[in-house]
Amino acid sequence: MGCRFAKWRAVVKINDNCPSELAITETAHSLARYAQICQHNGLVPIVEPEVLSDGTHDIKKCAEVSERVYNAVMNELITQGVLLEGMLLKPNMVLEGAQCPDGPATPEEVAYYTVRTLNRTITPAVPGITFLSGGQSSERAAANLSAINNMKEIKHPWTLSFSFGRALQKETLQAWEGKDENIGAAHEKFTGVCKAMSLAGLGKFEGGLSQDSSYVANYKY
Repeated sequence: MGCRFAKWRAVVKINDNCPSELAITETAHSLARYAQICQHNGLVPIVEPEVLSDGTHDIKKCAEVSERVYNAVMNELITQGVLLEGMLLKPNMVLEGAQCPDGPATPEEVAYYTVRTLNRTITPAVPGITFLSGGQSSERAAANLSAINNMKEIKHPWTLSFSFGRALQKETLQAWEGKDENIGAAHEKFTGVCKAMSLAGLGKFEGGLSQDSSYVANYKY
């Protein structure tokens, strides 16, 4: 359709001392400045504030920090005059820390805290929110996205979809193994994962993907 996109990922980490208010402020400012520059040059900015899943914190702590981060980002986007209707937000889902002793939250818990956090911070003018996977397995990322789109308790005004990297690619790369003779199988696997994620975006995912986590501590591109 002629649209061109750019993406900027900025991360904050949760521990006893992080994130500081300075870190949140600087992260929000740089993301908004990037978005403004994109729009001045005819690009649609994908704004990606990611609260990393490294840590022992529970899902409520992630919700608290994510709310502070998203609120700061939204404030800076407005302050810097970004056209909110002309951007996409790519946030983390609200999850427990990867080393949380309580174990993983249920899809329903993830959906509740994620949608509640977004409702408290993101204006309806933003047309779409496309989640990152943050090292979740394909199965868990799809199950959480499906639960998010099935939320009944809290209404939301945005299209809630996915912009996964690792959750889309891992099974495909395992099928391919870098071998020409596996290209067909890799294509088939990738198509299947994409279809499953599409169903999750409609709240209709019923399972069947890999449960192998893609989590990498201190993950960097």
